[in-house]
Amino acid sequence: MKVPCYDCNTVTELEVGFKVVSFVCPKCHSLYLTHEDGELRRRSKFKSDVDNFAFTIGNKGFLKGEEYTVTGMIVKKVYPDYFWKEYILVNKRNEFVYLSEVNGHWIFLKEIEEEYDVREHPQALDYNEQEFKLYEYSDVAIETAAGFFDFEVPNTWIHMVEYIQPPLMISIEKMNKVQTTYLGEYISKGEIKKAFPNSILRLKTGVSVVQPFYFDVTNTAIVFCFFALLIICSNWYIYKDQTEQNVFYKEIAFDSNNTKEIISAPFELKGGSAPLSIWVSTEVDNSWANVDVALVDEKTSEEIHANKDIEYYSGYEDGESWTEGGQTQEFNICGIKEGKYHLLITSQKAPEDTRNNVMKVKVVWNQPSSRNVWLVIIFMIVILVVIRFARLSYEKRRWEDSHYSPYSE
Repeated sequence: MKVPCYDCNTVTELEVGFKVVSFVCPKCHSLYLTHEDGELRRRSKFKSDVDNFAFTIGNKGFLKGEEYTVTGMIVKKVYPDYFWKEYILVNKRNEFVYLSEVNGHWIFLKEIEEEYDVREHPQALDYNEQEFKLYEYSDVAIETAAGFFDFEVPNTWIHMVEYIQPPLMISIEKMNKVQTTYLGEYISKGEIKKAFPNSILRLKTGVSVVQPFYFDVTNTAIVFCFFALLIICSNWYIYKDQTEQNVFYKEIAFDSNNTKEIISAPFELKGGSAPLSIWVSTEVDNSWANVDVALVDEKTSEEIHANKDIEYYSGYEDGESWTEGGQTQEFNICGIKEGKYHLLITSQKAPEDTRNNVMKVKVVWNQPSSRNVWLVIIFMIVILVVIRFARLSYEKRRWEDSHYSPYSE
């Protein structure tokens, strides 16, 4: 079909398989209507300069398993200055689908047969056993248009009611006294770009009416609960037969062993990884002592060192007694797995300390700690709480332009 525009002398040509009732020139936006004689005659002209469309008339794209041709484009406006764009697409069987775009977000719509009485604007509608909540109703004006249409492009208000159940929506329009119901679904910008590679797509801003949240909170909670149960059961199974094991105890005399290395007898650890606790006691008094413990893997000769100072000071100053430090210290070498080991222990004291002669050293392979298990579980709980609050904020942003927001005070 070839249509010349008498205002701007632009010729628009496109083969369409439906009866053209209206035509709007893509260049100057003059509106033509088909009269009884079958000829298109100019009726009026859209004055709006809002025409930065993503597509051009005649663009073809492969979307949802079908090849579609863009045959019409409309800019709709809600008072005072809220705009969005709608694109009419037709496949080879002359079946219509629609793309709605606002702030870079896209919705794919199809006409459905369901009819609803929305004259009183009910708070919810049911479709396919899902409840759709009332988002907004409004009177819409067509700001501008372009292309071929199988209906008379109205110059009066279109009454529209929207219900949402993200990522789905039901949009009901009453135009030229005819009510039509559409089912819409959020569609990603990437899918649009893949279908129409030459399209010019705007950046996304804000939250769309039916844009899904990044996470399914319920499914995420179920997955986290499953992993928490798996971790708890695995931890119990691995460590159920493991008990505390004393691997070394010795009273080391400083007179004969000061700064000398003591080698323990070999010992074998069996079971899951657990911390090696080292308890040290020596009667330091206004002095210090030090111990260095090296755990040596007899198979690989790999050494893990731990070093600790034992300090104790006391005195009397300004009428008050004071103390600092202590004569006993306990520290850990964490995450020791099963295997055969021995210890290298080096002890020393302050050279001027003549009263302290003995350091007691005790080494125990503890029962495994469930600390890491609970840390992981607590971390998952925190993540769920963060996701829950992020979802709440997300929903508030979704509903902020609606007069029916469930989050309004």
